[in-house]
Amino acid sequence: MTANQNRADRQAATFGRLIGSELAGETPPSVVLTGFPSDEGVRRNRGRPGASLAPDAIREALYALTVEDSPALRTLIGYMKDLGNVRVSGDVETDQANLAAAVRPWLALGTIPIILGGGHETAYGHFLAYAAAAQDVAILNWDAHPDVRPLTDGKGHSGSPFRQAILHESGRCRNYQVAGLLPARLVPEHLEFITQHHGKYYWRSELPVESIDRIYLGLPLFGVMISFDMDAVDRAFAPGVSAPAEGGLTADLWLHAARMAGRHARSLDLVEVNPKFDLDGRTLHLAGETVLAFLRGIADRSSLACDKA
Repeated sequence: MTANQNRADRQAATFGRLIGSELAGETPPSVVLTGFPSDEGVRRNRGRPGASLAPDAIREALYALTVEDSPALRTLIGYMKDLGNVRVSGDVETDQANLAAAVRPWLALGTIPIILGGGHETAYGHFLAYAAAAQDVAILNWDAHPDVRPLTDGKGHSGSPFRQAILHESGRCRNYQVAGLLPARLVPEHLEFITQHHGKYYWRSELPVESIDRIYLGLPLFGVMISFDMDAVDRAFAPGVSAPAEGGLTADLWLHAARMAGRHARSLDLVEVNPKFDLDGRTLHLAGETVLAFLRGIADRSSLACDKA
């Protein structure tokens, strides 16, 4: 094979070349990708803004990735559709409602939504789609923080999405779990809130590969919404986030958690990437790899079903 042929084959197998290549006519997509370029919730939470730049930047990194020679994965991506970004106004509550309206029809159809945030206020808009679709949901949040802080002046923010989901009048949030917590990043009252509402939490120190697998196997059987906050990753692997930390998850554990998510999740959001503070594109590259790992997990479902048959 010549160098030119090899380069052409590599280009043909990039995510950007494959996405949507199998869609035709009225064929419904297997997976949809949308962006939520909001970081007003981060500002409300007194974090460093910049996450609004992430959806397009993550797309650029994702679209450049080469997809391995896996027929199941390439076919899945071929039936995937990029919906573009939800238009945001800067009013968090209105924008979250618009995100819910954009995601709800796909939940009803059985398509798997992937949402690129944005600050973690993204997750509450994500949850509202389940409430609007009248579907019960269990939430698993990969995060260094529980994100169950009280509202500020009656308004939600990037630190409050799961408190809002747990207390939502619909009662559709049936279970909440958070994994990857760092002791220096939280207050005891937040853990008490989770326990009082029958949730679970896991420290970063409790998360070898086997524990990650057990968390997924212990999830309820109804729909599972998974939120990946890049703040949970150690700053050596992900410096470009809203609140970087030492002692977080390594990249290999993070990507394993993402692949396992693909085997179990009904939907996914990926949040708190901040391109303004990235180094050498490493956070954006890891974010792109996170989406691809999630898709690998979805592709795994067919082979796992065959193994059980």
